[in-house]
Amino acid sequence: MTNTLFATPDIAQEKRADGTIILTSRLELGKPARSIGDWLVHWAKTDPDRLFLAERGKDGRWVRLTYGQALEKVRAAGAWMLANGLSQDHPLALLSDNSIDHAVLALGAIYAGIPAATISQAYSLLSSDHERIKAMVGLLEPGAVYASDTARFGPALKAISPLHAGKVITSDDDGSAGAVISMAGVLAPRDEAAVEAAHAAITPDTIARLLFTSGSTGLPKAVINTHRMLTANQEMRAACWPFLAAEPPVIVDWLPWSHTFGANHNLNMVMRNGGTMYIDAGRPAPGAINATVANVAEIGPNICFNVPRGYAMMADALEADPEAAKRFFSAVKVIFYAAAALPQTTWDKLEELSQKAVGRKPALVSAWGSTETAPLATDCHFQATRSGNIGVPVPGVELKLVPNAGKMEVRVRGPNVTPGYYRNEPQTAAAFDEEGFYLIGDAMKLADPDDASKGLFFDGRVAEDFKLSTGTFVHVGQIRVAGIDALTPLAQDIVVTGHNRDAVGFLIFPNMPAARKIAGLGEDAPVADVLAHPAVRAHAAKGLGALKAEGGGSSRFATRARLMAAPPSVDAGEINDKGYINQRAVLGNRAEELAALEGSDPQAFILPG
Repeated sequence: MTNTLFATPDIAQEKRADGTIILTSRLELGKPARSIGDWLVHWAKTDPDRLFLAERGKDGRWVRLTYGQALEKVRAAGAWMLANGLSQDHPLALLSDNSIDHAVLALGAIYAGIPAATISQAYSLLSSDHERIKAMVGLLEPGAVYASDTARFGPALKAISPLHAGKVITSDDDGSAGAVISMAGVLAPRDEAAVEAAHAAITPDTIARLLFTSGSTGLPKAVINTHRMLTANQEMRAACWPFLAAEPPVIVDWLPWSHTFGANHNLNMVMRNGGTMYIDAGRPAPGAINATVANVAEIGPNICFNVPRGYAMMADALEADPEAAKRFFSAVKVIFYAAAALPQTTWDKLEELSQKAVGRKPALVSAWGSTETAPLATDCHFQATRSGNIGVPVPGVELKLVPNAGKMEVRVRGPNVTPGYYRNEPQTAAAFDEEGFYLIGDAMKLADPDDASKGLFFDGRVAEDFKLSTGTFVHVGQIRVAGIDALTPLAQDIVVTGHNRDAVGFLIFPNMPAARKIAGLGEDAPVADVLAHPAVRAHAAKGLGALKAEGGGSSRFATRARLMAAPPSVDAGEINDKGYINQRAVLGNRAEELAALEGSDPQAFILPG
């Protein structure tokens, strides 16, 4: 099946005298569009009634937007923005999660040559001090700010109000935010000559989006995403997945447009190929995953995108609902994961569920990149034999593998790479090497040193790895995934400790529904009681013991672990809304937990069983 889906990899490998390796694809890269808006114009003209976006209304029914309707609204929104002073220097800031209104406004800005800057709504709704969103808005100086409703976003709107002079746009005004403009006001008929002129003036170097990094060090940076980056990246995707030309993507997607995965990869892929996105209100969280499962069972997407945590929860829900599993696996052609490593246990379970439901295994694939690479830099456009293969460089991209502390540090160059960070020249200058390769900070290893077409495996963050006091290197990415696998389903995520210590330790963020099930306790049981339950501690000890039994030396297992009662904090930069855990932030913020892990109280930690 995969041969009809994917282009066969063909990779050139250049080896330099210093051990550096340059990898490129021999596949041809198509000519990119001039701008994102050109995709929308194309489909609105050739098939105006084709469904572009759909979302659940308040009554639970799908609200639909065709390509023709979308272009009409996008032009109106862009005309309003130009008339109200938005520009490349005063972009549109969007605080809310994915919705049709959000898409219309963001695309309206982009169509008019105005950057769209979507900010994770977690910084508005889950923050107690709003320090991060204030820093972001202060950097952007937006010409307008969108919040889906003024009731929920009121505190954030108040916090940022001194930092911008733009109008507030909302879909639902409760009167608490002062003077605002409604979506109806933005979309009111007006002369569109200015917006058409602005659209015609867009060049490949015009900024389309400003996306914030997750802030692994310091406050988040705004990554410049030009039209060139985004349109070239979709040609890279099309070259790897030729089936898109004959079968436009139909996806059910929750991935937030504040991140490059959801906005640049998924939404842009839909637009470039005339596909349809059903905006999913579900999330990879207890209870919220049920909406996702119901949606994929109803719609039958041909491609599924998610993060590993989402697939783990989907697999459990589909296992409990064989009819939903049958509908999902009978329709889906490609199951794609990114943003983190997929535990092999989740991979195996998805294959087993599909085999049981429809008699075949799905194409399970991944890719790799970052906000700075638009995001696609490598793609596994072949069926890997196990989880973790992030593929080969996509057409047009050069990968440079440089020896660094026993690993191969990877660097990226191509038309999909950012020119830099918005209003941040020092960070921009530090982001590239002497040959113009972007310094992404990851390490890679070849699946087969003699055949680069077999793909690459992520080998951790260069900055996250550390040495034990013995001088032994600990590769955090590897041991984290191995630990999650060994402790399944108890470990939601793991932070690895042991820098300059004698041994590795784990700070385990638990999957609380799984922990309650292991303990036999209800939802009302206090977290502390659940984590202290003998059955939970025994499960953790057994998993730690299994990991130790695999061998490999002191850098490959944890000698003790601590179950974390407090979840990772958004305010402290410990987690983003895709569920990515920032190892360094957690270690820097949890001094008491680290002390307990390394202390003498046997109830404060768990040993391998």
